[in-house]
Amino acid sequence: MKKTVLITGSSRGIGRAAALRFASESAALENLQKDSYNIVITCNKNTKKLGEVKDAVESLGCPCLAYTGDLSCSSNVRQLAGLTAHEFGAVDILINNAGASYVGLLTDMSDIDWNNIINTNISSIFYCCREFIPPMVSNKSGCIINISSIWGSLGASCEVAYSASKGAVNSFTRALAKELAPSGIPVNAVSCGLIDTDMNSIFSAEELAGICEEIPCGRAGTPEEAAGLIYSVSQQPPYMTGQIITIDGGWS
Repeated sequence: MKKTVLITGSSRGIGRAAALRFASESAALENLQKDSYNIVITCNKNTKKLGEVKDAVESLGCPCLAYTGDLSCSSNVRQLAGLTAHEFGAVDILINNAGASYVGLLTDMSDIDWNNIINTNISSIFYCCREFIPPMVSNKSGCIINISSIWGSLGASCEVAYSASKGAVNSFTRALAKELAPSGIPVNAVSCGLIDTDMNSIFSAEELAGICEEIPCGRAGTPEEAAGLIYSVSQQPPYMTGQIITIDGGWS
């Protein structure tokens, strides 16, 4: 029997690494004649890169559905749900990873910049959870993992909107966990520190070196390390719920 994993924002970075991790684990599980995975991946615009991830997932013997669309639009989420149900049935593991960042003074932010951060980082999670939770509740089974950031707890200068959105992700996670606990559906968040992804390409090499000096481990984390934690959280019993689990090299 196969479980279906949906990973949003998976054309690159942590989402890509998570898709490949689940695909690798699926191959191992099949060899053991245990439950394996179908994988659904999404991106906002970069269909080419998403297609490359799909090819990589399928090369590991794992069925994969790729969807391109802005998940901060509820109609797109409904379309994604329909395609997923037709291809694989209900979603068993929902990983809300799609995200955007903005670095700059709050007073320099436009309305468009603000709305993009809030819609991408928190509204998309609301729409995806609202769409995919009902079958989980009916089946008394499922798992939700939201990808957050240490700035959601600590706040970062020149990243006010991003910090606010990730703080909302943390509160959303804790509250939804209480709501779904009676149905046996755990809801947790993985809170990342500095991870070596394209999102951090806005920083110069000198700036990144300065940040790494503040991290006890002395370096950025890798997407594969974050993906490993995401996979581990997905395997925990439902009694572990409402947790914000940090991976940041000891930074916070």
